[in-house]
Amino acid sequence: MTLGKYIPVLDWGRSYSRETFSNDMIAAVIVTIMLIPQSLAYALLAGLPPEAGIYASIAPIILYAIFGTSRALAVGPVAVVSLMTAAAVGQVAQSGTMGYAVAALTLAFLSGVFLLAMGLFKLGFLANFLSHPVIAGFITASGILIAASQLKHILGVPAGGDTLIEVLETLVEHLGDTNPITLAIGVSATGFLFWVRKGLKPRLRAAGLGPKMADVLTKAGPVAAVVLTTVLTWGLGLADHGVAVVGAVPQSLPPLTVPSLSPELLKQLLIPALLISIIGFVESISVAQTLAAKKRQRINPDQELIGLGAANIGAAFTGGYPVTGGFARSVVNFDAGAETPAAGAYTAVGLAIAAVALTPLVFFLPKATLAATIIVAVLSLVDFSILKKTWGYSRADFFAVAATILLTLGFGVETGVSAGVILSIGLHLYKTSRPHVAEVGLVPGTQHFRNINRHTVETLPSILSLRVDESLYFVNARFLEDLIQDRVTQGCTIKHVILMCSAVNEIDYSALESLESINRRLKDLGVGLHLSEVKGPVMDRLRKSHLLEALNGRVFQSHYDGWRSLTGAPRPLPDAVV
Repeated sequence: MTLGKYIPVLDWGRSYSRETFSNDMIAAVIVTIMLIPQSLAYALLAGLPPEAGIYASIAPIILYAIFGTSRALAVGPVAVVSLMTAAAVGQVAQSGTMGYAVAALTLAFLSGVFLLAMGLFKLGFLANFLSHPVIAGFITASGILIAASQLKHILGVPAGGDTLIEVLETLVEHLGDTNPITLAIGVSATGFLFWVRKGLKPRLRAAGLGPKMADVLTKAGPVAAVVLTTVLTWGLGLADHGVAVVGAVPQSLPPLTVPSLSPELLKQLLIPALLISIIGFVESISVAQTLAAKKRQRINPDQELIGLGAANIGAAFTGGYPVTGGFARSVVNFDAGAETPAAGAYTAVGLAIAAVALTPLVFFLPKATLAATIIVAVLSLVDFSILKKTWGYSRADFFAVAATILLTLGFGVETGVSAGVILSIGLHLYKTSRPHVAEVGLVPGTQHFRNINRHTVETLPSILSLRVDESLYFVNARFLEDLIQDRVTQGCTIKHVILMCSAVNEIDYSALESLESINRRLKDLGVGLHLSEVKGPVMDRLRKSHLLEALNGRVFQSHYDGWRSLTGAPRPLPDAVV
């Protein structure tokens, strides 16, 4: 076991070259330009001072570069986690207070501990219990909720709430207080950013710019919006006319901070931290694996947990809040040519320079511009097509997605994500509780058995052949028991039941007891119970039980062997079709 397995930088760092440095540095410059306004905006979304967004993008990136396995993942504040942070911390402290900031640090610390523990105990597989449709539903609802929550900054009115209805109600109540100048800035910035995202790059390419330069300028679109609106606000004195601005931002590197270990606070933040850890990890690992596949690289989910855990603990001790791998910034990092996690470290250096040298320049930055940045970013996450896709493919998945969206919008983010976890697990249990069990028959002229309802096959009234297409465990054990009982009582001529177990990867103790019960009932009816094509690991378990000794039948290596033996059919010729 090598140290490089747990500290990947020791592995990829050995082959680091001047060319790799050049590519990483270019990617870092592009990502840094994008992250400066984005970090400020996400801190605003989390209810924290704007500098917290930059702080949360420095130490966490460096720590992930040391412990993470993705070559392109960019770690830092993201929209969904920022919203979840605001929802969780808002329950225990008032926004703008020291207690609120300390609670955010504590939330990051708890999230880091959870992720680190899951990584050390190799529990990365737990993320698989969140189905993709449910995640898509949650992210879609969160995107809508985030966009709605930022309308108050576009309008320049006070508003709040944890649900879509609450947010809209408070917006309507204060609609008459709309600041027209703020509204003009917000709408203009939003329109400009949408145009930059869709129309700027084709225009630049048509003007003769190369693809890389056009891409850099497109990614710098939010920076242009920030610069222009800041200059206008400062030059025209718009802050004196009610336009809310960022104000003074500390001109310093991330401070050393300490999360609270108050038992009461830890208890209140425990569940939110766990939910943030799960959602953050799922989002991060999805992005990391997608990008890694494009370069035939490998991602280690358990090591990713360690990397993200270290990043969050780093955020807790450097004035940040919970972080994870972001989709937009990671794609930009990848497209810009990042080859190693060092690109993230260089980005952290760029953000540190910005924190020291550039923060005074954002004093007159309108909050409406930051809100526009958030709205444009999160609306790209909204995908209602998932409803149409799941409706056509699986009604169970559709209802899970729809319920997740409605619960998130109607009851808040924590309820939505909790419902998503429960629905994902419930959906899995529902689907496996009624496994597909096909009655099969022999395909003429072969040794293959197929579903009698789909193929023309040979069957015998004295033999019931069933193919079980699912592992057997406590949820579905009784289903198989009842199915066999019903089928045998319907066919009085049945003398043998053969269970084809080629798709059975596991038989737990509850299922074992059900098989023993089936065996006893069939024995009382004078019917033999036989097993075929049992996999090695499953057979090893069965040998430790009393089932094989009590079995009122035999275990056959192949289903055809069982069928031939029970029917007395002659052995096939050596050149028989198989």
